[in-house]
Amino acid sequence: MKPTVLIVDDEKNIRDGLRAALEDRYETFVAKDAVEAARLMQDVPPDAVLTDLRMAGEDGMAVIDRALKLPNQPVCIMMTAYGDVDTAVKAMSLGAYWFFQKPVDLRQVELVLDRGLKARTTEKEVVTLKARLDRKFSLGEVVGSSAALQRSIEQVRSVASSNATILLLGETGTGKELFAQMIHQASQRSKGPFMAVHCAAIPANLLESELFGHEKGAFTGANERRVGRFESADGGTLFLDEIGEIDATTQVKLLRFLETRSVERLGSHRPIALDLRLVCATNRDLQQMVKEGKFREDLFYRLSVVPLRLPPLRERQDDVPLLLSHYLDRFAKENSVAPAKLSPEALAVLVRYPWPGNIRELRNACENLAVLRSGKNVGASDLDPRFSQPAATTVAVSALPSAGGNILDREQNEKQLLKQALAAATGNRTRAAELMGISRRTLHRKLLQWPELDPGPESA
Repeated sequence: MKPTVLIVDDEKNIRDGLRAALEDRYETFVAKDAVEAARLMQDVPPDAVLTDLRMAGEDGMAVIDRALKLPNQPVCIMMTAYGDVDTAVKAMSLGAYWFFQKPVDLRQVELVLDRGLKARTTEKEVVTLKARLDRKFSLGEVVGSSAALQRSIEQVRSVASSNATILLLGETGTGKELFAQMIHQASQRSKGPFMAVHCAAIPANLLESELFGHEKGAFTGANERRVGRFESADGGTLFLDEIGEIDATTQVKLLRFLETRSVERLGSHRPIALDLRLVCATNRDLQQMVKEGKFREDLFYRLSVVPLRLPPLRERQDDVPLLLSHYLDRFAKENSVAPAKLSPEALAVLVRYPWPGNIRELRNACENLAVLRSGKNVGASDLDPRFSQPAATTVAVSALPSAGGNILDREQNEKQLLKQALAAATGNRTRAAELMGISRRTLHRKLLQWPELDPGPESA
């Protein structure tokens, strides 16, 4: 479709001349005054407005003012007579894109219209991409409704607006970087940069330079000045993943930043003041590392102002079906294939699986199924054999009773397992859920299903 251009001028010859010059490339509309222009803008919102300044009744400034209030702002260009330049400059300060002095050069008009419409398209694409980014990393887009996950989300909501340093704790694959990005997006620094550094992926002898930068000649091979990640994150958020891997020298400089909010490049003694939010993450036990002398105690306390633990997937079993559905659909769309469909038996196997690799492992499994089993029904026998291995915490199922010589159906087996787990846990629901490899919430639903198994008041 051609871009639409509204031409507004009280001189018919100028309106017709501009229309004839532009109609090959643009869908053109003409108006003789601001009132007619206002009606046309409501009927057919234009991509560009080309208006004269001086007209009978309301002038071109009124036309531009109305145009810039439209939901999708058009490119506004003003035409002025000699002596009205100051007014045209004022119009540009209010949002007009360009102005021409009459008589206008038609080739210049086409050139500016083309450039302005391309700039407008680029701006709309940036806004769209930003909105997609905000949706992707917004708290509402986290997949899952388990109590463990909701507790972590509530903590994010409560701390995101602060400037406090946050330490994300959790096993590999629990989504620590995603949570760091969500903290950034929900903070007042969301318009600033988000910089992520995976400390374990950078050699120790290069990490200090990577984080804090260096001056030319600071060391052999430093042929030019380099700005570090701290400076690059100024005004935004710096995420340091695997913080437990940094060496003693870098620990000292990191502690110095937390105390002074400034850094010094290698080879320089001039402090550079910075305003950024620091979010760190680790899958290691930093307190144990402090006891072993591998991590500074004072740095540990400065980093863990707000410790936030992310639950492993085995503590979020209620979320597994949602995650499987989400990622199977996502990878099917990314690969332009029909999504794989899990049978109830396959779903039960995947829900029981403890997912030691957490979300990362589940994503990889879904991508594998999306590619290899696209559009097909997936049975339990189609899954990787590792998913069927019993979890170490599962109650033994040996010597289950039979009924009339036949193996009990799945529901009866599950009921018997629950009975055994409650007996082994002496009525403690939390411990019984752990023994069965399910969440306490799932166990509660099972007790509502089979009230005869309910042990009564919670045992200690």
